[in-house]
Amino acid sequence: MQRLVATVGDGIESRVLQSLQHGMILLDMKIRAMWAAGIGGLILAAVPALGAGPQLGMLDQLAAGSWEMRDRSGAVIQRICVPHGRQLVQLRHPGPPCDIYVIEDQPNEVVVQYTCRGRGYGRTHIRRESNRLVQMDGTGIADGLPFEFVFEARRVGDC
Repeated sequence: MQRLVATVGDGIESRVLQSLQHGMILLDMKIRAMWAAGIGGLILAAVPALGAGPQLGMLDQLAAGSWEMRDRSGAVIQRICVPHGRQLVQLRHPGPPCDIYVIEDQPNEVVVQYTCRGRGYGRTHIRRESNRLVQMDGTGIADGLPFEFVFEARRVGDC
């Protein structure tokens, strides 16, 4: 912004100068406000796209069928029928779907937190090695008791 310089004669030039400077300041403030609103509008327009709901596409690619859960020692802990990979998110809360919040959604890894009203909550991390083999861990509360698991889950056949 250029500074205006004037000589002060009878005071008219001084008042004109002050008026011009005031107008320039107001114009500068309006431009800054419009710029900020534009950037704010862009950010607000992007927020729905970023939080448009859980995708979890990696889970949809997992093979349906009978899956075996093994702990770190290799002992079989559980065998379940998995009609779709999203079921793996709520292993300790079977039944109706829970409210989920996607924390991370990558091509080969997801982290989900979920709340099952009146039944507890959990956090599940799933890393895909193939569509038939995943590494999983989770923590939470089910039936009023804490749980924690670390599994290797492998598709072993049809249901």
